[in-house]
Formats: sequence, C-alpha cells, structure tokens
Amino acid sequence: MTFHYLADHRELAPQLAALHYAEWQLLLPDWSEAAALAELNGHTRRAAIPTTLVMLANDGGLIGSVSLLREDDARLGEHSPWLASLLVLPEFRGRGHGAALVQRGVAEAATLGVATLYLYTAGQQDFYRKLGWRDCGEFALGAFTVQLMAISPAAARRSA
Repeated sequence: MTFHYLADHRELAPQLAALHYAEWQLLLPDWSEAAALAELNGHTRRAAIPTTLVMLANDGGLIGSVSLLREDDARLGEHSPWLASLLVLPEFRGRGHGAALVQRGVAEAATLGVATLYLYTAGQQDFYRKLGWRDCGEFALGAFTVQLMAISPAAARRSA
C-alpha cells in the first residue's frame, strides 16, 4: 500500500464522493454526493490545506482516504484545521489502515506547521484516543452528539 495526494489521482474523486456520501449522509442530511464531489474537486494541491490523502493497494485500487480541512463544520469556526472524512473501504477494515491514514494525516499536518489539529467523531473516540487524540468536549450535530478531539501534530511526530 502507498499514500498519494488525491490531486495526483483525480480519477478517484467520483468514487470517493459516492463513498463519503454513503458513509455520512445520516450525520449530514443536508449534504449531497454532488457537494462531496465539489469539495473533493477543490483538493487540488499537495502539501496544503485543504487536501485529501488516498491509500492505494499495490494494484492501484483504493483502500481509503483522509482529508485535512480548514473548516469541517461552520458551528465550530473557532477550531481549525481539521482531520476529516477518514474512510476505509469495508473489505479493508480491521487491518490497521485507518490508523495508518490518521497517522499520515497528522504527519502531514506537522509538516505544514499545524499547532493543533481537530476532528469530531460519533462513536469512535477510543480509536482516536489510542492514537494520541484527546477529548475537547461534545456538541450536537443534527440528531447526533459528537465528540470534539484534538492532537498536537508536532508532539505526535516526536512520540512516533
């Protein structure tokens, strides 16, 4: 498996948009697959925010992705930037790919000089805590209560 910028694999954007919409449509009912694609189409740069990193199998097939965003939800505007949209295709789950994607996203943020990186999750707090993320509080997102979490990318890099 290898990591790449979505900017170098634009052909994956429609597939990722469909996967993102399927994964998070209940959490974000006003969001659409077209909106997901428009967001991903905006991730055209490398080593910058916003960006999306993709993990590819040796045969070039998609394993998963993770994004770095300036804003993930307007209600949390005082927090930025964000690790967002962590996705591993179902057939690749349970093999450490999600952790590897998170770690690569955090490393990318460290390279960019990010002091604090945020995320929110609905039910995966233990997964992120094991990777060094700390709880910062809860907030309502539609019908869901989600956990806000943070990490210092530079500190995570030193402890890796």
